[in-house]
Amino acid sequence: MASTPDSKISTADSLKYWNSIPTTVDGMLGGYPELSRTDLKGSANFLAKLRREHPSPSSDGLLQRGVDCGTGIGRVTAGFLSRVCEVVDIVEPVEKFAQEVKKAELAGDGSVGKVYITGLEGWDPEHRYDLIWNQWCLGYLTDKQLVAYLERCKKAVTIDGWIIFKENMSTDPDGKDTFDETDSSVTRTDQKFKQLFKEADVRLIKTEIQKGFPKGLYPVRFYALKT
Repeated sequence: MASTPDSKISTADSLKYWNSIPTTVDGMLGGYPELSRTDLKGSANFLAKLRREHPSPSSDGLLQRGVDCGTGIGRVTAGFLSRVCEVVDIVEPVEKFAQEVKKAELAGDGSVGKVYITGLEGWDPEHRYDLIWNQWCLGYLTDKQLVAYLERCKKAVTIDGWIIFKENMSTDPDGKDTFDETDSSVTRTDQKFKQLFKEADVRLIKTEIQKGFPKGLYPVRFYALKT
Protein backbone atom coordinates (compact mmCIF):
# COMPACT_ATOMS: atom_id res chain seq x y z
CA MET A 1 0.00 0.00 0.00
CA ALA A 2 1.44 3.39 -1.02
CA SER A 3 2.21 5.81 1.81
CA THR A 4 0.00 8.86 2.15
CA PRO A 5 1.50 12.36 1.88
CA ASP A 6 0.83 13.13 5.55
CA SER A 7 2.72 10.00 6.66
CA LYS A 8 5.92 11.68 5.45
CA ILE A 9 5.59 14.62 7.86
CA SER A 10 8.50 14.90 10.30
CA THR A 11 8.11 17.40 13.13
CA ALA A 12 11.87 17.38 13.66
CA ASP A 13 12.49 18.28 10.01
CA SER A 14 9.84 21.02 10.12
CA LEU A 15 11.40 22.57 13.22
CA LYS A 16 14.87 22.36 11.68
CA TYR A 17 13.60 24.24 8.63
CA TRP A 18 11.83 27.00 10.58
CA ASN A 19 14.73 27.47 12.97
CA SER A 20 16.82 28.33 9.90
CA ILE A 21 14.40 31.09 8.82
CA PRO A 22 15.00 34.72 9.89
CA THR A 23 12.60 36.39 12.32
CA THR A 24 11.16 38.76 9.70
CA VAL A 25 7.88 39.17 7.81
CA ASP A 26 9.79 38.19 4.66
CA GLY A 27 10.82 34.95 6.39
CA MET A 28 7.30 34.23 7.60
CA LEU A 29 5.80 34.77 4.15
CA GLY A 30 8.37 32.83 2.17
CA GLY A 31 9.81 35.82 0.34
CA TYR A 32 6.48 37.57 -0.31
CA PRO A 33 6.30 40.26 2.42
CA GLU A 34 4.09 42.38 0.17
CA LEU A 35 1.25 39.88 0.73
CA SER A 36 0.92 40.79 4.41
CA ARG A 37 -1.40 43.78 4.06
CA THR A 38 -3.77 41.94 1.68
CA ASP A 39 -3.70 38.88 3.91
CA LEU A 40 -4.53 40.79 7.09
CA LYS A 41 -7.29 42.78 5.38
CA GLY A 42 -8.82 39.59 3.98
CA SER A 43 -8.82 37.98 7.43
CA ALA A 44 -10.42 41.02 9.05
CA ASN A 45 -13.11 41.14 6.37
CA PHE A 46 -13.88 37.42 6.70
CA LEU A 47 -14.30 37.62 10.48
CA ALA A 48 -16.39 40.79 10.23
CA LYS A 49 -18.76 39.08 7.78
CA LEU A 50 -19.08 36.08 10.08
CA ARG A 51 -19.97 38.26 13.04
CA ARG A 52 -22.57 40.18 11.00
CA GLU A 53 -24.14 37.06 9.51
CA HIS A 54 -24.20 35.16 12.81
CA PRO A 55 -24.94 37.75 15.51
CA SER A 56 -24.40 36.86 19.15
CA PRO A 57 -24.13 38.78 22.44
CA SER A 58 -20.43 39.26 21.63
CA SER A 59 -20.99 40.39 18.02
CA ASP A 60 -20.13 43.99 18.84
CA GLY A 61 -16.85 45.13 20.31
CA LEU A 62 -13.75 43.14 21.14
CA LEU A 63 -13.84 39.40 21.65
CA GLN A 64 -12.73 38.51 25.16
CA ARG A 65 -10.00 35.98 24.36
CA GLY A 66 -8.48 34.63 21.16
CA VAL A 67 -5.54 32.41 20.34
CA ASP A 68 -3.12 32.62 17.42
CA CYS A 69 -2.09 29.07 16.55
CA GLY A 70 1.20 28.78 14.66
CA THR A 71 1.95 32.41 15.48
CA GLY A 72 5.42 32.77 13.97
CA ILE A 73 6.74 36.22 14.92
CA GLY A 74 3.25 37.54 15.64
CA ARG A 75 2.43 39.16 12.31
CA VAL A 76 -1.25 38.14 12.48
CA THR A 77 -1.57 38.90 16.19
CA ALA A 78 -0.01 42.35 15.81
CA GLY A 79 -1.80 43.38 12.62
CA PHE A 80 -5.22 41.76 13.03
CA LEU A 81 -6.04 39.73 16.15
CA SER A 82 -5.01 42.51 18.56
CA ARG A 83 -7.69 44.65 16.86
CA VAL A 84 -10.50 42.16 17.51
CA CYS A 85 -9.55 40.46 20.81
CA GLU A 86 -8.90 41.84 24.29
CA VAL A 87 -6.29 39.13 24.90
CA VAL A 88 -4.50 36.92 22.36
CA ASP A 89 -2.70 33.79 23.51
CA ILE A 90 0.19 32.47 21.43
CA VAL A 91 0.96 28.90 20.33
CA GLU A 92 4.30 28.63 18.53
CA PRO A 93 6.82 25.76 18.51
CA VAL A 94 9.88 27.80 17.46
CA GLU A 95 11.18 29.58 20.54
CA LYS A 96 13.01 32.39 18.71
CA PHE A 97 9.75 33.31 16.95
CA ALA A 98 7.76 33.23 20.19
CA GLN A 99 10.27 35.62 21.79
CA GLU A 100 9.68 38.08 18.92
CA VAL A 101 5.94 38.09 19.63
CA LYS A 102 6.58 39.47 23.10
CA LYS A 103 8.35 42.46 21.51
CA ALA A 104 5.79 43.04 18.75
CA GLU A 105 4.11 46.43 18.40
CA LEU A 106 0.38 45.69 18.38
CA ALA A 107 -1.87 47.63 16.01
CA GLY A 108 -4.94 47.18 18.18
CA ASP A 109 -5.91 47.60 21.83
CA GLY A 110 -5.60 43.90 22.65
CA SER A 111 -2.67 42.43 24.54
CA VAL A 112 -0.64 39.24 24.30
CA GLY A 113 -1.66 36.72 26.95
CA LYS A 114 -0.06 33.35 27.58
CA VAL A 115 2.72 32.15 25.28
CA TYR A 116 2.84 28.40 24.69
CA ILE A 117 6.06 27.22 23.07
CA THR A 118 4.75 24.00 21.58
CA GLY A 119 3.41 22.53 18.37
CA LEU A 120 -0.33 22.19 17.84
CA GLU A 121 -0.04 18.43 18.16
CA GLY A 122 1.09 18.92 21.78
CA TRP A 123 -1.12 21.87 22.75
CA ASP A 124 -3.96 21.13 25.16
CA PRO A 125 -5.96 24.37 25.65
CA GLU A 126 -6.42 25.46 29.25
CA HIS A 127 -8.65 28.47 28.47
CA ARG A 128 -11.93 28.99 26.65
CA TYR A 129 -11.65 31.03 23.47
CA ASP A 130 -14.00 33.19 21.42
CA LEU A 131 -11.66 32.80 18.44
CA ILE A 132 -9.18 30.02 17.64
CA TRP A 133 -7.23 31.27 14.62
CA ASN A 134 -5.14 28.75 12.63
CA GLN A 135 -3.20 30.02 9.62
CA TRP A 136 -0.52 28.30 7.52
CA CYS A 137 0.27 25.81 10.28
CA LEU A 138 -2.02 22.81 9.85
CA GLY A 139 0.11 21.26 7.12
CA TYR A 140 2.55 20.18 9.83
CA LEU A 141 -0.06 17.87 11.38
CA THR A 142 -0.92 14.43 10.05
CA ASP A 143 -4.59 13.80 9.25
CA LYS A 144 -4.97 11.89 12.51
CA GLN A 145 -3.28 14.66 14.51
CA LEU A 146 -5.48 17.29 12.85
CA VAL A 147 -8.69 15.46 13.81
CA ALA A 148 -7.46 15.07 17.39
CA TYR A 149 -6.49 18.75 17.46
CA LEU A 150 -9.95 19.78 16.27
CA GLU A 151 -11.52 17.64 18.97
CA ARG A 152 -9.49 19.55 21.59
CA CYS A 153 -10.47 22.87 20.00
CA LYS A 154 -14.15 21.91 20.23
CA LYS A 155 -13.83 21.72 24.01
CA ALA A 156 -11.95 25.03 24.16
CA VAL A 157 -14.20 27.26 22.03
CA THR A 158 -17.00 29.26 23.66
CA ILE A 159 -20.63 28.66 22.69
CA ASP A 160 -20.62 31.67 20.34
CA GLY A 161 -16.96 31.27 19.38
CA TRP A 162 -15.27 30.36 16.11
CA ILE A 163 -12.55 27.98 14.99
CA ILE A 164 -11.00 29.48 11.84
CA PHE A 165 -8.66 27.73 9.42
CA LYS A 166 -6.80 29.70 6.73
CA GLU A 167 -4.67 27.40 4.63
CA ASN A 168 -3.16 26.82 1.22
CA MET A 169 -5.11 24.55 -1.13
CA SER A 170 -3.52 21.74 -3.13
CA THR A 171 -3.45 22.38 -6.89
CA ASP A 172 -2.49 18.79 -7.70
CA PRO A 173 -4.00 17.89 -11.13
CA ASP A 174 -5.18 14.54 -9.72
CA GLY A 175 -6.92 16.24 -6.79
CA LYS A 176 -4.57 14.83 -4.16
CA ASP A 177 -2.78 16.23 -1.13
CA THR A 178 0.87 17.06 -1.80
CA PHE A 179 3.98 16.75 0.38
CA ASP A 180 6.69 19.41 0.45
CA GLU A 181 10.12 18.12 1.45
CA THR A 182 11.44 21.66 2.04
CA ASP A 183 9.58 22.18 5.32
CA SER A 184 8.10 18.68 5.73
CA SER A 185 4.48 19.77 5.31
CA VAL A 186 1.34 18.70 3.49
CA THR A 187 -0.91 20.91 1.36
CA ARG A 188 -4.43 19.50 1.47
CA THR A 189 -7.35 19.61 -0.92
CA ASP A 190 -10.66 21.24 -0.05
CA GLN A 191 -12.21 17.78 -0.16
CA LYS A 192 -9.72 16.44 2.40
CA PHE A 193 -10.34 19.30 4.82
CA LYS A 194 -14.09 18.72 4.63
CA GLN A 195 -13.57 14.98 5.22
CA LEU A 196 -11.50 15.74 8.35
CA PHE A 197 -14.14 18.19 9.61
CA LYS A 198 -16.72 15.40 9.41
CA GLU A 199 -14.41 13.00 11.24
CA ALA A 200 -13.95 15.55 14.02
CA ASP A 201 -17.70 16.28 14.08
CA VAL A 202 -17.40 20.03 13.55
CA ARG A 203 -19.79 22.09 11.44
CA LEU A 204 -18.52 24.07 8.47
CA ILE A 205 -20.43 27.36 8.58
CA LYS A 206 -18.68 29.40 5.90
CA THR A 207 -15.78 29.06 3.48
CA GLU A 208 -14.27 31.34 0.88
CA ILE A 209 -11.05 32.04 -1.01
CA GLN A 210 -8.70 34.84 0.01
CA LYS A 211 -8.80 37.48 -2.73
CA GLY A 212 -5.98 39.62 -4.08
CA PHE A 213 -3.04 37.21 -3.98
CA PRO A 214 -0.95 37.00 -7.17
CA LYS A 215 -1.41 34.18 -9.63
CA GLY A 216 1.16 31.43 -9.39
CA LEU A 217 0.79 31.02 -5.62
CA TYR A 218 -1.39 28.41 -3.95
CA PRO A 219 -5.03 29.44 -3.52
CA VAL A 220 -5.72 30.22 0.15
CA ARG A 221 -9.06 29.25 1.66
CA PHE A 222 -10.85 30.26 4.88
CA TYR A 223 -12.97 27.79 6.84
CA ALA A 224 -15.23 28.94 9.70
CA LEU A 225 -16.11 26.07 12.03
CA LYS A 226 -18.40 25.56 14.99
CA THR A 227 -19.12 22.66 17.29
